[in-house]
Formats: sequence, structure tokens, C-alpha cells
Amino acid sequence: MSQPSASLVHLDRVAKSFGAVRALASVDLQIAAGRCLGLVGHNGAGKSTLMHILAGTLATDSGRILVDGLDLTGSYGVAGANAHGIRCVFQELSLCPNLSVAENARIMHPSLRGFGWRRRAARLILDRLDAIFPGHGIAADATVGDLSIARRQMVEIARAFSVSDRPVKLVILDEPTSSLDAVLAGQLLAHVRAFVAEGGAVVLISHLLGEILSTADRIVVMRDGKVVAEREAFTFSRATLVESMGSVVRETSSGAAASKRLGGTPLVAAIPVGQDGGRGLIAHRGEIVGLAGLGGHGQTEMLLRIFEGAGRRVAGVSVSAPAAIVAGDRQTDGVFPLWSIAENMTIASLAGMTRHFLIEPAQEKAMAEAWRKRMGIRTDDVANPLLSLSGGNQQKVLFARALSSAAEIILMDDPMRGVDIGTKQDVYAMLRAEADKGRTFLWYTTEMDELKHCDHVYVFRDGRIVVDLPRSQLTEEKVLQSSFEAAA
Repeated sequence: MSQPSASLVHLDRVAKSFGAVRALASVDLQIAAGRCLGLVGHNGAGKSTLMHILAGTLATDSGRILVDGLDLTGSYGVAGANAHGIRCVFQELSLCPNLSVAENARIMHPSLRGFGWRRRAARLILDRLDAIFPGHGIAADATVGDLSIARRQMVEIARAFSVSDRPVKLVILDEPTSSLDAVLAGQLLAHVRAFVAEGGAVVLISHLLGEILSTADRIVVMRDGKVVAEREAFTFSRATLVESMGSVVRETSSGAAASKRLGGTPLVAAIPVGQDGGRGLIAHRGEIVGLAGLGGHGQTEMLLRIFEGAGRRVAGVSVSAPAAIVAGDRQTDGVFPLWSIAENMTIASLAGMTRHFLIEPAQEKAMAEAWRKRMGIRTDDVANPLLSLSGGNQQKVLFARALSSAAEIILMDDPMRGVDIGTKQDVYAMLRAEADKGRTFLWYTTEMDELKHCDHVYVFRDGRIVVDLPRSQLTEEKVLQSSFEAAA
């Protein structure tokens, strides 16, 4: 473990409010070189706001920002942060989708100019991708908007760690593994430890407590805009960390989701394109069916084909009930960013809230308010803009939209990105309760702990289903083995 050194960054009594909502209340945070600082807390605790201030994308209402011992308060911004070697990978990715991977690298490195800058930018970003994610398969001339969300996240991470004319001293990683599978996440966390060992500093924000406990040197816990605990990582356990966050997490037994295979006609029957031997995905009423495997191996495509098949004829897909989808890539496929929280939440249910072809505003507000309370969405008014919410709370809105609809089949595309542990447990219980009532869930997830809530799990490899594991046979070793080796 790296030894602590003098403070690289000191956020001194920093405060920030958005209207009547106090996001930060006199927060004091010090970050040392050669250390990884884990930052945890529920959605809306103030973590991302604090990091936006450190990245220079938000100004403080009060307090000081000291970097390398210099008081930069009042003059600090994105340019100042970059000049001092501070980089940030935001939870809501900031790449320009219409530009190539190399062109996005150029944005952070203005020294790449003149004849041949594209070639140099390409080499810079590819070298860093190779170092962090060996075998990544990303081309420098690929348009970012055409990449999967996992690959976009990989590019943004590589860009943050890349060095041209200025050293990188501190990298802020806000939910960096939320779209990465277990292998990619492991590669990134190993790189974080190597970077720290060489004298760099990292702030790691993650709702995956195992990542924090295994990677961070020191952990800071935030709640309601304040720091409520701060000490060396080895003094925390998962239980004490959750307790510090103010959560009461119900431990689930290994048999929480007993494997079941129901008879009768399935609600969903779908065969992946190019599947050998006709092996397909089957889901009966009341089942929670998991989709697993390495990211980008056809799980999302399968869900989209099933969603499409719920509305019209699709080759190889049979769906006999209405379906709704909870998108993992909420920016691209989920939210309406210019609409209110209530409008985003109720759009799938408007048909039942009309009178004489007009929407009943009172019904819409009542429904949104009921689901705000049920999902624990942190806002004082559902009429507020959706973008006033943290990323995790935006994801709760997408859950509320699907669960409040009349859909009998809910498709979930790795939907727990940026959702805190307490809310996850509430959602898991809600899914099981809804399944017991007869609703069917198809759930793609990159988290092994979430697969344990499924009745059975299909593992995908190269776009095809290679094995169907009942709950009683589900282990991480079997999922990983199947992900790399096709089953007979």
C-alpha cells in the first residue's frame, strides 16, 4: 500500500446549493498523492456535486479550493483543473458522440496540433487503451456515438489517464465500472492501483462496495451533503461501511430466488441470430430470467429484439404480452432530458390518465408523487426538471416508468448503473414481489450478486446462448467459464 504524502488537493468547508436544495454543507476533503480515496454514499449524498467542483465544472457557493498548496478559489475552473493535472471521468459520460475516438482525445490535449495531429492523437489514446484494457478492439477512427456504452466508458477512462504535455496527478472516477463487465472492471482497478503506486492520486466513487474495499486506501462516507465518516479502508468491513452510509441492508440468503421452471406456454421465446442447434431463451409468467456473460456479446441486442417483437412480428421471436424496457444507457435510450421528472415517469401510462382525449394533470401528478415516494427519489417536487436529479435518481425514474405501466414483461438492460446499495435492495425486493404476482422479468446484468436474484440465467458468448444455468447451479466460476468457453 502506498504511503500517505502531503495533501495534493484540499477542499476546505465547501458548500453548494441548488435553489432550496442543499447539496453540500461545509465539506472538508483532503486528497493525497500516492493514495486512492474511496468516496461512498447514497444517491444525492453530494458525491458527484463535490467532484464537479473539484473538476472545475461547478463553482462553490462558499469555501476554499487549494491545489498544491495554492488557494485557487475564485479563479478555479476546468482549465485550472487541467493545468494542475486533475482529470474527471463523469458518471454521465462527456464524450462528443459525433466525433471520432482520436478527435475526442484531442479535446483534452490542445498541444496535439499542426500537421499529423490526428495520427498523434490516435496513438496517444490507443496506447492508453492498450495499457488499461488489453484487447479492447476499439479503433481510433471509430465514431464515438456508434460505440456501445461500455466502450464509450473505456474511451473516456483512457482519455483521462492519457498524458501529453502535462502530467496527470489526480483522476476522479465517478462510477467508472458501471457499464463494464467483471473482466474489464478488474483491468481498470488493477490500473488504478498501479497508477497510485507510481505516485498518482485517484478518487473512486462506486456503489459496488467490494470495489471500494479492495481498491481504496482511505474511505470517505457522505450523507445529506456532509462527510459522516473518514478513515483508512482496512478499518471498514462491508457491514460497517453500509452502517456508516445510514443503510439497513437486508442480507439475502443464497436461496432467495429458488429456481423454477413453469409449465405451459411461455410468454417469451426468442432465438439469437445465428444460434446453432436452435437453443433459445424461454421465459414463463412470474420468472426472473438473467442474461449474463461478458459485455457486448449479444445480451442487449436480445432484449431489443424481444422488445421489438412485443409490438410486431420479428423473426425468431415470440412475445405474447406487452413489454416495457429499463435502459442502462439512460442518456441515449432512456430519459427525455428537457422534460420534468413527472413527465418522464408517467409517459408509459398516459393512456389510462386521459379524459376526452386530454391528459388529467392531477392524475399524472398523483401517480408521479406516489412512485417518487415508493422509489425514494430525492426531489422536493416532481415538476422539477429531470436533470436536477443525480444519475442514480434518474435511473429510479426509469424503473418507476416501467413498473407503473401495464406491461407484463419488463426488460432490464443492466439498469442498476449508479444506484446506491440501499435502493438496489429495495428494487430487488420489488422485482421479486412483482414476479410473485405474475410479472416476468428479463434482466441483463454485469453484477454477479444480481444474477443470484434470478430463477435461471442464460450465459451469452459471441452473440449466442452457450448455457442455461438454473439457480441451484449458478456460480461465478461457471458464468465466467461459460463466457470464455462455449458449452456443448
